[in-house]
Amino acid sequence: MIDVSRREVPSLPGSAAVWHRRAFITLLGGMALAAPPAALAQPPAMPVIGYLDVVSSPARLAAFQQGLGESGYVVGQNVAIEIRSAEGRYSQFPELAADLVRRRVSVIVTPGTTPAALAARAATTTIPIVFGVGDDPVKLGLVASLARPGGNATGINFFTAEVAAKRLGLLRELLPAATRLAVLVNPTDPIRRETVEREMKTAAAAIGLQFQVVDASTSREIDAAFATLAAAAPDVLFVGPDPFFYSRRGQLALQAARHAIPASYAIRDYAEAGGLMSYGTNVTAAYHQVGVYAGRILKGAKPADLPVQQSTKFELVINLQAARTIGLDVPPQLLARADEVIE
Repeated sequence: MIDVSRREVPSLPGSAAVWHRRAFITLLGGMALAAPPAALAQPPAMPVIGYLDVVSSPARLAAFQQGLGESGYVVGQNVAIEIRSAEGRYSQFPELAADLVRRRVSVIVTPGTTPAALAARAATTTIPIVFGVGDDPVKLGLVASLARPGGNATGINFFTAEVAAKRLGLLRELLPAATRLAVLVNPTDPIRRETVEREMKTAAAAIGLQFQVVDASTSREIDAAFATLAAAAPDVLFVGPDPFFYSRRGQLALQAARHAIPASYAIRDYAEAGGLMSYGTNVTAAYHQVGVYAGRILKGAKPADLPVQQSTKFELVINLQAARTIGLDVPPQLLARADEVIE
């Protein structure tokens, strides 16, 4: 390599000096032209994913990244990720979504909750959005139709509110003599709260159950709700599907055991954390599929052309240890139908 900063050009008289300087400049120009294109080209900008969720969950984030990897994208190597978590405060979603838009991310993913998806949709009509919601995305206004979303959003519908009647039926099989039902919901998600309350009221009336709704949106309010339930003495408890409740699943299982209240939950993670029984789709698998869709969009697919996928597998999980703790005998026929029994 020629060191042009230190080597001195000898003095030459008249035209010889001019020729030498021209030759030297020509040499440098030739070197630049001869350099390989890779040495001169700027590296392409790394795409950035805006990841917006209600609570931090390393397991679900890992599932999302695994799905993303199916398209060849690895965080830190050829894609970056900006994570925003509301930490249970749904009112934070509009500002968090607006921040991701200001940062001009390549795609926004809201893999776990309806309020996040709605906030992202309100914040941008141009940046692609991949959502995961438990409610009907057509009724929510996220897409024009399941087969042809038609806008800048698509994603996964993993069904939570829609299986409320089935969950209640399983609770009735567990406790055929039950007459009083309590439902725990989060008032900070009014869309899901209204859906669950409507579905449960109809289902409870169909099988002759009395109906009581209890609200909670913080850890302290969960404790207060169980104090209320202890006084009301319901026969069974239906915990509404909610990402905040998911983040407090251990607390919910502990309080239900402490007050000896048989409880039903939306997904298997609750039963794995000590809850009595769960029925619903595998939400972690939905996070994986959101990652798959995000990768396809980064490769050039348009959200309008990617149909909304719907979960088709539902699983019943029963925790026998939790049943023994509250002195409950699980009917053999219900155990036989379970996809998994936790001893």
